[in-house]
Amino acid sequence: MKKSYVRIAAAGALWGLLSLFFGVLSAAGLTSPQAVGVRTVCAAVVLWVWLLVRNPRALRLKRLSHLWYFVGTGMVSLAFFNSCYFICIERSTVGLAALLLYTAPVFVMLFSAVLFGEHLTRRKLVALVLTVLGCGLATGALTGGLSVAPDALAFGLASGIGYALYTIFGKFALRDYDSQTITAYTMLFASLGILPLAQPIDAARIVFSSPSMAVMAISGGVLCTVLPYLLYTKGLEQVDAGRASIIACIEPVVAALVGMAWFGEPLVWGRVAGMALVLLAIALLNLPVSSTAAPKVVKKQKTVP
Repeated sequence: MKKSYVRIAAAGALWGLLSLFFGVLSAAGLTSPQAVGVRTVCAAVVLWVWLLVRNPRALRLKRLSHLWYFVGTGMVSLAFFNSCYFICIERSTVGLAALLLYTAPVFVMLFSAVLFGEHLTRRKLVALVLTVLGCGLATGALTGGLSVAPDALAFGLASGIGYALYTIFGKFALRDYDSQTITAYTMLFASLGILPLAQPIDAARIVFSSPSMAVMAISGGVLCTVLPYLLYTKGLEQVDAGRASIIACIEPVVAALVGMAWFGEPLVWGRVAGMALVLLAIALLNLPVSSTAAPKVVKKQKTVP
C-alpha cells in the first residue's frame, strides 16, 4: 500500500515538472494546445514502440467493447480537460484555471462514492478541504482578488470534472488491464482527441526545426506523461480513487517550487502556506487508521429455549 502512495506522489511530482518543458516549447512558438498535442503524441509513439518491441501482449484487448475505457481516459478525460483548461486560461488567469482544475478531488470523491461505494470519511473530507485551500494559495488564485466570469468558471469546473474522470475510468479499466495497457491506449485516444485542435503540421515543423527541440519534446512526453501516468495508474490498483486524487495534488506544489527555483518567481507567503496545506493533507491521508475506529463485529448469542 505504501508503495502505491509513493507511486501516486511521484506521478504528481513528475506532472509538476511540465512547466520546464512547456516553457521551452512555448518559447519556440508552440501554442498551449500545440504543446499539449506534442507532449501527448510523443508519449503515445514512444510507449507504443517500446511495448511493440518489449511486450506486445500488453497491447492486446480482451474485448473490442473495452475500448470505451480508453475513450474515457483519453478523449473524455485528457483531451477534454486540457481543452477546457486552456479556454479557461484565455478567459481568466492561470491561477484561477489551476484552482478550478484542482477541484478534481471533489468530483472524484463524489463519483467514487456513487460508483465504487467508497466512504466519505471525516479524514478524507478534512484532507479535501486542506487540498483545495492549499492549491488555491499555491497557485495564487486565492490571493489575487480575482473576479470570475461565468464562462470562465464553467470551463474551469469542466476541466476539473474532466481531470477527475481519468481516475474514474482508470478504476474501471484496471478490472481488466494493467497500467501499461491503460496508459498506451489512453495516450493513443488522447492524441486523436487533441490533434484536431493542435494544428499538427505547424507544430511538427517547430518541433523538428532542430535536434534539441525534438529531444525536449520527446523528453517531456516520456518524463512528464508516460512515466507519471504509468505510476498513477499502477498506484490506483491498491489505493481508492478519492485518496489517490488528493495525493496527486502534490503536482501544484512541485510546479510552484519549479517556478521559484527555475523561473525566478517570488517566494510569497501564500505559496508557502498553500504548499504546506497540500503536504499536510497528504500526510493526514497516510496516517495509520486507529484500531478503535474500526467497526466491531458483535456475534449474536444463541438463546436456549
